[in-house]
Amino acid sequence: MYDDLTKQGDTPDAPAGCGPVLPVLGRDTTTLRQQIFEYVRASGRAARADVTRALGISAGSATTLTADLIARGMLREVEGLAREQGRGRPPVALEVVPDCKHVIGIKLSDETHTAVLTNFAGNVLADASFTTPHPRKDLSVILDEMDTLIAALLESAGKSMEEISAVAVGLSGIVDHPSGNVVWSPFLTKRDVDLTAGFSARHDVPLFVDNDANMLTLAELWFGAGRDLSNFAVVTIEHGVGMGIVIDNRLFRGSRGMGLELGHTKVQLDGALCRCGQRGCLEAYLADYALAREATTALDRPHTLAQSQHSILEALYAQAKDGNKAAITIFQRAGRYLSVGLSNVVQLFDPQLIILSGERMRYDYLYAESVMKDMQSLTLSDGRAPCPVEIHGWGDLVWARGATALALSEITTAALSETKA
Repeated sequence: MYDDLTKQGDTPDAPAGCGPVLPVLGRDTTTLRQQIFEYVRASGRAARADVTRALGISAGSATTLTADLIARGMLREVEGLAREQGRGRPPVALEVVPDCKHVIGIKLSDETHTAVLTNFAGNVLADASFTTPHPRKDLSVILDEMDTLIAALLESAGKSMEEISAVAVGLSGIVDHPSGNVVWSPFLTKRDVDLTAGFSARHDVPLFVDNDANMLTLAELWFGAGRDLSNFAVVTIEHGVGMGIVIDNRLFRGSRGMGLELGHTKVQLDGALCRCGQRGCLEAYLADYALAREATTALDRPHTLAQSQHSILEALYAQAKDGNKAAITIFQRAGRYLSVGLSNVVQLFDPQLIILSGERMRYDYLYAESVMKDMQSLTLSDGRAPCPVEIHGWGDLVWARGATALALSEITTAALSETKA
């Protein structure tokens, strides 16, 4: 749950740390200064000796570069967690200066937007949500709603926009992360929406945009089950079906922002109509609108504008639990299609772990034992340990916190990549 992702370490006085724990051996192109900073931030608190051992550098380099980070106001010395008996200087450790910088992460959707404000150490200072009356919207409406969220966050945290170093936004669809251009999103009225340019016209703060499944994957990588894993996948089932994957401790995006669109992989030629306009997509059998489409027939309730998808799905789930065979069949059919999608993920990427997340994972039919068995039977896994699957049914705030991880990563690189020392 969300609390699992936000809880602190076992020692009350010690910061929990955030960010990937495992280094990218032999492929790290960041400066040594940045590697040191990120190691300390991931550890929560670390002695210089820990830094030298972890990064394989000399004590002199660690001393010089940590002194520079302290001078920049990004790290500080604190008394170590444990004291050794006897005389001498108390152990000294390093930790991030939390209030050095602040960032905002936002999750946009077609019903409810959520946002989180964190400090440089990744600690949540405030959160906010906003229910939107517009199922599909243009750029000006999106920006207005983002401004409403940001204003609520700043008021709650007692901060001003001048204190915010970056904002990051996650939304469903195809996003060109480097440019901030939203190529297509199911709740935007137009294609090729330059969200970054629109935001920059209103605020003198950098904006970073990415697919929302990538944001949730970053939440797992920085704060959750993925911190100690080199390779894992996150599959989300909500209003759509999304996927994010970490390869060698890094989020994989593809070359044009179109990678890992699991929901739009084809599972049946000329099959059910997807909201992207094509037929046979996995999403057309699993997402909210797909289940609601089936539910109107099973429950003999023609869909009207007055009915929300949420209310239809809740009624369908209640009917299934009461033994309605038609309702049960809908969920079981969706589960079979999910097993096909998951088996393809295993076959293509061989992850250490698959995390199933999103609001729809509260429907246990989608992760029934039969679904997991079907997934394994569809892969070439004879004689091998099956890929473990975990269910994380977190709320929208976790997606927004994943967006803060993107913002933290970007501003850290910007601040520490001036030289290759």
